Amino acid sequence: MKVKNKLRLGFGFLFIVVLFFGTVSIFYINEISNSAKVILKDNYETLNFAREMRSVLDENTLPLNASAQTAFNQQLIREENNITEVGEAEAVKNLRASFTGLKNISAPIAQQQDAEKNARRSLRTIEILNMKAIVRKNDQAQASVNKATLFLGLAGTFTFLVLFSFSVNFPGFIANPLNTLLEGIREISRKNYNQRIHFEKRDEFAEVANEFNAMAARLNEWENSNLSKIMSEKQRIETIIEQMHDAIIGVNEKQEVLFSNTAAKNILNLNDQKLEGKSVAEITKNNDLFKSIIDDAKARKPFKIVVDGKDSHFQLEASEITVPDINNDINETLTFANKSAGKVYILRNITEFKERDEAKTNFIATISHELKTPISAIKMSLKLLADNRIGTLNKEQEQLVQHINEDSERLLKITYELLDLSQIETGNIQLNFIPTQPEQIVQYAIKAIQFEAQQKGVVIEQLIPAKLPDIHADVEKTAWVLINFLSNALRYSPAKSKIQVRVAPVGKMIEFSVKDYGKGIEAKYKERLFDRYFQVPTDGQNKSGSGLGLAISKDFIGAQGGQIGVESEVGEGSRFYFELPAVGV
Repeated sequence: MKVKNKLRLGFGFLFIVVLFFGTVSIFYINEISNSAKVILKDNYETLNFAREMRSVLDENTLPLNASAQTAFNQQLIREENNITEVGEAEAVKNLRASFTGLKNISAPIAQQQDAEKNARRSLRTIEILNMKAIVRKNDQAQASVNKATLFLGLAGTFTFLVLFSFSVNFPGFIANPLNTLLEGIREISRKNYNQRIHFEKRDEFAEVANEFNAMAARLNEWENSNLSKIMSEKQRIETIIEQMHDAIIGVNEKQEVLFSNTAAKNILNLNDQKLEGKSVAEITKNNDLFKSIIDDAKARKPFKIVVDGKDSHFQLEASEITVPDINNDINETLTFANKSAGKVYILRNITEFKERDEAKTNFIATISHELKTPISAIKMSLKLLADNRIGTLNKEQEQLVQHINEDSERLLKITYELLDLSQIETGNIQLNFIPTQPEQIVQYAIKAIQFEAQQKGVVIEQLIPAKLPDIHADVEKTAWVLINFLSNALRYSPAKSKIQVRVAPVGKMIEFSVKDYGKGIEAKYKERLFDRYFQVPTDGQNKSGSGLGLAISKDFIGAQGGQIGVESEVGEGSRFYFELPAVGV
């Protein structure tokens, strides 16, 4: 039977039950109402008539006057028209005879008194007959009420049991198949493709179950057909991991080792152990190197390990493994998200790159040191050539000497920058921290580039408040950074413009900044300004440097516990700044 027909039959049955209970209730209520109406109409009105006639006799003396006789006669006529009980007609007849005697005014008083007594006797008889009738009919009505109560109670109980049974069992016809289907879908979501659903009744749910079973069968076939392919891919991945020179370790979300290659076992000195399936806690108990790899995955700093009696350098990388996750919430709503399935730790062997970097640093240091002496000699020779005591140069010679001198200055600056870079890379930065007035560093830097600024017509504006706290810094290297800022600002400032040098407290730091009003720096270059050897492309009008000045400046400021940065907009100039800790703040 179709679900739609089941619903129709169920609600039709409910309608019939409610209609049956309503019909029985109306029938018995109507019966009780009729019994009450009979008592009220027949007996109660007779008692009322008798009471009114008795009142006439009580309130008037014999013989009765005309108005009393009229009132008595009206009530007597009503009583004669309302005779309902056995014996009541005879009593009314006697009452009529007694009333006839009461109307005879000419009769002796004794005869009228006897007539009154007979009238009162007849009235009492009528009242007794109706009172008994009321009691009898009340008993009958009560019996009818009890009977109606019994039948209504039985009908109500029957109706309640039917409705209760219907409310308990009928929803199951709909809910049970739905729950079965939902459970089947949950099993499929857990990749249990062997789940099947069977319904005995042939309805829409049976059709859905048949389609569900067909779907599960196809999924099961697909799973089995792809299993060999998955195993083949798994073996291929394991082979690739094993042949990699970098050490690789996979850990699942339960902190158990999933896989590791030979390189990882050699580095961890665990060649004779099978790591797969072991917990991380168990391995780290006896292997401090493995513990440091797991604990320091976020450090990202190279570290040194002795492998086969040789110092080797490694860079640790950790990647999160995420897989799709399908969840059912309380409202049975499917939600899709990614959940963590563990981590992969890769130890990249950077020993070769480290050795090349050290060789490069040593080469730069050596070359820079060797270049410094001949360049200084060239500058000394140029100074002698410019001395008129040796001889006078013509204009062309003077220009050549000037160009050679400028190039020598540039080469000497690059040489010193390379020497500073080699010190930084080898970790041999020598810092001499002393309490220093910020204004002293500013004046030292401005003095170094003042002549060049005057030649270009650039005004250097100083904005330095009074009574600034001292800074704990290396004066020479801090001034070098500020000179580098000023040299760059002067290089990119138009002639007869302005450069602002500002010093201001910022929290517990003192900020030094240099702002020019040149063309500014494009946003795509700002993030790389402090990288080594990076140079902003020029238009050919400005001589480019080595690309090391800002990188060295960043290292100098960082070594002193400060920070460095830049703010720039195209067409509005640039603002370079650095901050150093203040003393006693």
